[in-house]
Amino acid sequence: MMYGGGSGTQSRRDMTTEHQSQISILRPSIRARRANMTVKFQDLFGFIVEGNVDDVNILNEVREKARQQGRVWWALEASKGANWYLETHVSSTLKSSLRFSALVNAVTLKRLIKKGIPVNLRPKVWFTLSGAAKKKSTVPESYYGDLIRAVHDKVTGSTKQIDHDLPRTFPGHPWLDTPEGHAALRRVLVGYSFRDSDVGYCQGLNYVAAMLLLVMKTEEEAFWMLAVLLENVLFNDCYTSNLSGCHVDQRVFRDMLTKKCPRIAAHLETIEFDVSLVCTEWFICLFSKSLPSETTLRVWDILFYEGANVLFNVALAIFKMNEEELLVTHQVGDVINVIQRTTHRLFDPDELLMVAFDKIGLMTTNTLSKQRKKQEPAVMAELDQRLKRLNSCHDDEK
Repeated sequence: MMYGGGSGTQSRRDMTTEHQSQISILRPSIRARRANMTVKFQDLFGFIVEGNVDDVNILNEVREKARQQGRVWWALEASKGANWYLETHVSSTLKSSLRFSALVNAVTLKRLIKKGIPVNLRPKVWFTLSGAAKKKSTVPESYYGDLIRAVHDKVTGSTKQIDHDLPRTFPGHPWLDTPEGHAALRRVLVGYSFRDSDVGYCQGLNYVAAMLLLVMKTEEEAFWMLAVLLENVLFNDCYTSNLSGCHVDQRVFRDMLTKKCPRIAAHLETIEFDVSLVCTEWFICLFSKSLPSETTLRVWDILFYEGANVLFNVALAIFKMNEEELLVTHQVGDVINVIQRTTHRLFDPDELLMVAFDKIGLMTTNTLSKQRKKQEPAVMAELDQRLKRLNSCHDDEK
């Protein structure tokens, strides 16, 4: 598989063949099957994954479902046209503009996205539905190339941090952990740090941008996907220098955990476990460091279509799926072990998403926005006090 490769056009037959070949069947050795030993295998995106034979069987079932989903998407393309999913907008003035076909497409699309976008369609579906294509269309065609050339030799605090993080971004990956992969990832991150100086660069964005490079057809498209993610899809204060948005999200999540999983929340409070110990990485890296890549991208399918609410649904689902085991933990380290053991082997995205949406219940982006506004004053006051204490310490040292 080519990572971060050129765009190139392919016939539907070629793309279908490539799609089928990418979703390979995993076959552990006879010895491993007999002993149910831990086996290592490479996933669709080049990551080396560890799991037992049961995990392999689950992943094979998931990939078979992905094949079936691919056939559904290709059939829709054949019957409705290659860009049928763009005809989903329904105006609020229903009487004058409601079109039955648009409504049908909208319902169909939402259902299909929950079941997963096929590997080869993911780049173009993400690029259009997320708003990245529209954002790119508002600037000159040469924007990205001009930006990269203009900032090539510039040195800032952000570029220094990016250079520090490059070799730590998915080490051992067959493309990302190479000079070519590092160079491509650096261009995307440095370019964006100059596009938005308020964000600059925040640790964690290296993992997000790396995953985007693996999925999108070109480096430039990965850049625009990062731009639409930070500027439109996520809440706009998540990656600022003081991480105020991340602190707000932790408070919102704690409240949600109390409402949706009260037994877990009460027990975690008893053993003095702070959910930020696991959730900070989830929200900053968008699960890319925690979940298997194929599961992460199923979450991102929904993220780029419905918005940041999916991150909270998924985070709550992870706790909910481990409720009984979490209720018998006695120490902070025990909780972390339970959570990490689960997330690293969550190879079935359907199971995760079923809990996230069917058991946790609907959470709209509008609801989240209201909850965040409620928590913002306390967070900003806390950060202000922290800054004053820091300045006071500096004054004392002088």
